[in-house]
Amino acid sequence: MIQLRDLCKSFEIPGGTHSVFQNLTLDLPPGRSLGLLGRNGAGKSTLLKIIAGTMQPSAGRVIRGGKISWPIGGANSFHPDMTGLQNTRFLARCYGIDSDSLARYVEEFAQIGDHFHMPLRTYSQGMKSRLSFGVAMGIPFDTYLIDEVTGAGDKSFRERSNKVFRARMAKADAIMISHNMSDMRSFCNSGLVLHHGMLEFFDDIEQAITRHEELMNLA
Repeated sequence: MIQLRDLCKSFEIPGGTHSVFQNLTLDLPPGRSLGLLGRNGAGKSTLLKIIAGTMQPSAGRVIRGGKISWPIGGANSFHPDMTGLQNTRFLARCYGIDSDSLARYVEEFAQIGDHFHMPLRTYSQGMKSRLSFGVAMGIPFDTYLIDEVTGAGDKSFRERSNKVFRARMAKADAIMISHNMSDMRSFCNSGLVLHHGMLEFFDDIEQAITRHEELMNLA
């Protein structure tokens, strides 16, 4: 279970402070795959990073239960001067996973060829997404945080990714960001809508999508 307690986040900008959200308090129910919806710039990725612990809130706290992934989709948890293999082995040690087994899994899954043995700074964004997703799917998390990753790669990779992701979701929770409502309907059963610094929970993903579309139309 993940609990948000009086969570605030703001950034210093020229001429003042930009508040992303203030005093978010919500218990995210276990046993759910949550779709996180909101317009561009609403703070979805920021919230996901704070839940993961890769970004600190300005105030408040997150109470985490179980093992939570980093925000899968980017490569913020990877060192740019280390190779894909080195990053994979490092994260395996961090999470207590056999590094040889994880390296074999990721190399086969990501299918980035010789780039697996090259520094991450040489990767395209798609390659970074493949590596990030492959490493995360090779580690048994209790909650997976997904940031626009299911659309990465060609049709074959997307199909393999979706199959593996569904298998993980049978045993784990997820919070997923996507602008593709088909993905939301396919992978999520409940939803969160972030709008003007407020976070609403909906037990049914269709209700969340309807609310999100209403807000987008008003904007």
